[in-house]
Amino acid sequence: MKRLTILAIVLACFATLCLGRSRSRTPRMIIQLTDPNLKGPVSLEEALVKRRSVRQFSTEPLKRSQISQLAWAGQGITEPQRGLRTAPSAGAIYPIELLFAMPEGLFVYRPFDHSLMQLGNQDIRNNLAVAASMAESVASAGCDIIVAGAVRKLTDRYKDKARTYMHMEAGHIAQNIQLQAVCLGLGSVTVGGFNTKEVRKVCNLRRDLEPLYIISVGYPAGTGTTEAAADQAGAAGKKAALIIGSQNFRDEELFETKRVLDAAQVQTVIASTKTGPIRGTLGNVAEASIPVNRLKVDDYDAIIFIGGPGAAEYVRSPATTNMIRETVRKGKVLAAIGVAPTILANANVLAGIRATSYLSERDILVQAGAIYTGFPVERERMIITATGPPAALQFGRAIAEALAGR
Repeated sequence: MKRLTILAIVLACFATLCLGRSRSRTPRMIIQLTDPNLKGPVSLEEALVKRRSVRQFSTEPLKRSQISQLAWAGQGITEPQRGLRTAPSAGAIYPIELLFAMPEGLFVYRPFDHSLMQLGNQDIRNNLAVAASMAESVASAGCDIIVAGAVRKLTDRYKDKARTYMHMEAGHIAQNIQLQAVCLGLGSVTVGGFNTKEVRKVCNLRRDLEPLYIISVGYPAGTGTTEAAADQAGAAGKKAALIIGSQNFRDEELFETKRVLDAAQVQTVIASTKTGPIRGTLGNVAEASIPVNRLKVDDYDAIIFIGGPGAAEYVRSPATTNMIRETVRKGKVLAAIGVAPTILANANVLAGIRATSYLSERDILVQAGAIYTGFPVERERMIITATGPPAALQFGRAIAEALAGR
């Protein structure tokens, strides 16, 4: 009997092991990139002159062809017979891997067939930003490229020089990518200050991989393509009401959003259930100039709810619910950030809408029929939602672009 029991346990463990292996073999999405362009309109000298660190980006996504060119510039194969790449490597060992954090998820570049293999389907840019010194740049970039290296690949041959050579190769790759970004009309910035442990965790890196660099790439704020720049300029003269709680609004969500709208020449007012100075959770003071109950939807092009603990006073407010529904009915921009998307959910305007919020509010949005994504910013039709402070700049830009496109 004991032997049968032991045999059953062994068989169960074997079945579990096989099941685990079968799951690990689940095919991952592969994106076959377009062939790289080997000739461009910008000379090397021009690219060197124009290369500058860009820290603020527009919300415009990068094209697949641009991602292809950036990946190839970093590690593309230029001599197929010997497998040599665009950046030199000690002994042609190539200990570096490039990971691309994009809205569609996290991908690793495969030089041998010029493709991207998906490692995860979540947008990790916000989480990556929390671990980095330049959070705004990392969160708002169209793409964050994580340069990671496996020093052990070099250790057998180069001993104590292995780490030096790995760092040198990372530098070659970073310069290639930044110069390529210039040639594509994009901006970029290298981020060397980050919490290595946290970045490793966010990217779920293999044990042998060490994050060395983050390169944030995107359209510089206020530029983008000609169409995007025209759209941003088209927001000038529009009016927006920023609604905060009578206490404890989230400082960054208000001031960063307002800063972007001010730069786009959108006329803004701050409204609350009381007027006068109101202190935020971080101690900053905002001046509310108009009571919420005196706001008229017809007077504004956008109604925007700012998060923070104080926003809870609007969740069950019938007057607020009526204002939200009127905003949607009249086709005006309706936006909420942080915990404030719950206010929209309670007004029953998110059913069937792609939306996001601070993670604590996810279940409420889902119960209201929203398609919750967890992305930093979501826009569907004229409804815009965002996750919280790290996404405030993207949130502001999305509102400005929506206003310009009305």
